[in-house]
Amino acid sequence: MPLLLVPSDPLAPRVPDQHFMREADAARQAGMEVAVVDHDAILAGDVHAAVRRTPASDGGQIARYRGWMIPSAGYSRLDTELGTRGVRLVTDPTAYRAAHELPGWYNAFADLTPASVWSPWEAGRTPTSADVGALTVALGGGPGIVKDYVKSRKHEWHEACFVPDLADVAATARVLARMVELQGDDLAGGIVVRAFEQFAPDAGGRTQEVRVWWVEGSAVLITPHPDAPSGITVEVPSEVRDAVGMSVRTLGASFVTTDLALRSDGVWRVIEVGDGQVSDLPAGQDSAPLIRALATAEARAREVPADSLDKV
Repeated sequence: MPLLLVPSDPLAPRVPDQHFMREADAARQAGMEVAVVDHDAILAGDVHAAVRRTPASDGGQIARYRGWMIPSAGYSRLDTELGTRGVRLVTDPTAYRAAHELPGWYNAFADLTPASVWSPWEAGRTPTSADVGALTVALGGGPGIVKDYVKSRKHEWHEACFVPDLADVAATARVLARMVELQGDDLAGGIVVRAFEQFAPDAGGRTQEVRVWWVEGSAVLITPHPDAPSGITVEVPSEVRDAVGMSVRTLGASFVTTDLALRSDGVWRVIEVGDGQVSDLPAGQDSAPLIRALATAEARAREVPADSLDKV
């Protein structure tokens, strides 16, 4: 029986966090086993304590995680610790990092997403104008945004995210430095600079984003972005889904999300890619179709012996 791992409730550590309770219920209804892991312990580096309520297996148990975001290094430690209990995450640490961090997914989506450059970076180290000039030269001028490998500081838009003109290296360095400062020890992987593209706004002036959920290369659910106002629906043309699906399959990740937005010139663009295990659903969204798709994928995987794949 496939296993779904969800974060435990901090106040009731034997049961799922309330945010993921409906997904846990949907998993049980879909024939999956559910166990809790301690997300705080994962972040603290104590993965042994984090998985103490995960049932041990004889080595044949496969699992998915659905929960709060985990840094790539923490995910790798979690995978190793689960292995000692005979549990194997379907998404291994290499695949997780590829979908979770921009450098891992960018090449597969380069034609569909804003031009980007990046560099590994140490948390707390302030970028200089020389650092930034060498990094951004390939993008030329024009507006841009800065972020780390995973997240931006979009709520500090003018302070730590948006750059009016990347040709102004000193201004770009100031914004990047502020982003690095605000991220602190949570800086993920490195620094990223992306060309800014103007997207069509909703009635409230915000970019209309839609999140497409992919399981084994197929789109199984389309939802508004979790930050979108409730009740917002956005249709994605089938030809756009087909094009994005080709990139998803090129990436090769088994469970990912793609955040799409309509550019002001009418072209759909991929804004972000994420590992589906740590991508959030909108409030009130029925999670059953997604969980059923995961359960079906795991059931199919168990029907095909791993050593037979080399013979196909």
